[in-house]
Parts: sequence; structure tokens; C-alpha cells
Amino acid sequence: MKCKICSKNNDACFTGKILGKNEIEYFYCNECRFLQTEEPYWLNEAYSQSINVSDTGYMMRNLYLSKKLTLLLYFIFGNKGTFLDYAGGYGVFVRMMRDVGYDFYWDDKYTENLFSIGFEWDKSKKIEAVTLFEAFEHFVNPMEEIKSLLEISDTIIFSTELYPINNPNPNEWWYFGLEHGQHISFFSKETFEYIALSFELNYYCMGSLHILTKRKISKWILFSLKFTHLGLHKLVARKLNSKTWDDHELMKKRV
Repeated sequence: MKCKICSKNNDACFTGKILGKNEIEYFYCNECRFLQTEEPYWLNEAYSQSINVSDTGYMMRNLYLSKKLTLLLYFIFGNKGTFLDYAGGYGVFVRMMRDVGYDFYWDDKYTENLFSIGFEWDKSKKIEAVTLFEAFEHFVNPMEEIKSLLEISDTIIFSTELYPINNPNPNEWWYFGLEHGQHISFFSKETFEYIALSFELNYYCMGSLHILTKRKISKWILFSLKFTHLGLHKLVARKLNSKTWDDHELMKKRV
């Protein structure tokens, strides 16, 4: 099987039982340290619900990331710019970021927009940065997906867990998500470095939060993200104008 990142030959390394019944093979690339499943024939069943019921961290993750992005976007783009949350789920993150004061829009092919109705992306707006969280591990063809994202913006801010350096098997790492079967692509730091080189991008890693971008981002900006627990994001939010009331007025007129 060919690696879906660098096209080198992959080695079958272990198996895992997806959805409690499908014994499937995983393939590891020694060149770029990308791990992928065999071709995922089980996805229709896995996506009977687009947000899997075991994702109990959905709200906490959106709250955590909204604080990080409040800082990151301000230090990179200031208080200007339009942003897109791709694969935006129920629209929670878009609503949170608009409440802070950022001009965010939603897009998702598979999930109903519940919390940011009226702020769907119409593809006519220039997008400064695309965000997508817990989505890379769902990609069937990652390089094609990244190429499509770069046609929207040359800055992609995303979250995914890095495949550990000890190469755990499915019974040793929770992120395989065997119970829901939606995680089929697993990236290491080396994988993202290869991707960045392939698309002539810069890659920045902050644990499970990552950036692929044409821009140069200073270390002090990345370092500042460590201080959200001290409330630095609140100081930044004061420099922005929340869109909560303006959005209310706009949607009232539309109704």
C-alpha cells in the first residue's frame, strides 16, 4: 500500500477492531511517519452520526480553542480579517469567535449548523485563515484535502493529536477511536514537516494545535498562547468589538 502523504511503500504494522467487529489493517510509513488504515470501507456506518457520541470533550475543546485563537489571530492579523471554520460541526466555535469580535463563518458538508445560523460561508469572502479542529484524522486523502484548503487561504490552523514516537498500537492509544471508526489518518511531526515542504509552507507545532502557513510567525506569538490560563485572551478581547448584539439585530431583520 502506498503512503497517502509521500507515496512511498507502506508496511502493514498491526490490526485493530473498528466498530467492535471490523478487523482492519494499519500501514506505517518509515519515510514520513504517517500512519493510515486500509481503505476505509466502513465509513458510511461510522458516520451514521457526524459527531460521535463518545466525543464528550466537544464543548470543552471549543471553549479552550476559542481562548487560544483569540490570542493567535489578534497577534497575526490584528482586529481585521475574515475567517472560516471549515468542518465547523454544530457552529459552536464560530458563535464563540463572533462573540469575541472576529468575523468568522461556518462550513461543514456533513453536520447541521445549529449555533451560527446565518453565518454560513458563501465563498465570495476573502478568507485570512481557515481553522479546522479534529478533522485531519478523518481525511481519506489528506494531500488532496490540504490542497483544497490552500485554495481558500494560505494559513491553516488546526488541531489533531500527533502520533507518538513509540508507535503505539490501537490498544495503547485512545486516539485511534476504534469505538467510532472515524479516525483513519494519523500524523506525526515529521509528517507535517514533509507536508509543509511539499506545499512550500511553514509549519508550527504547539502540542495538538498546529499551523501550516506561508507566513512567518515569531516565537513570542506562539509563546503567548501559554498564558491563556492567566486570562491574556480577555485583555485581547477588550480590544475587539463583540458581534453578539449586531448579529442579533441582523438575524432579527432576516426573520
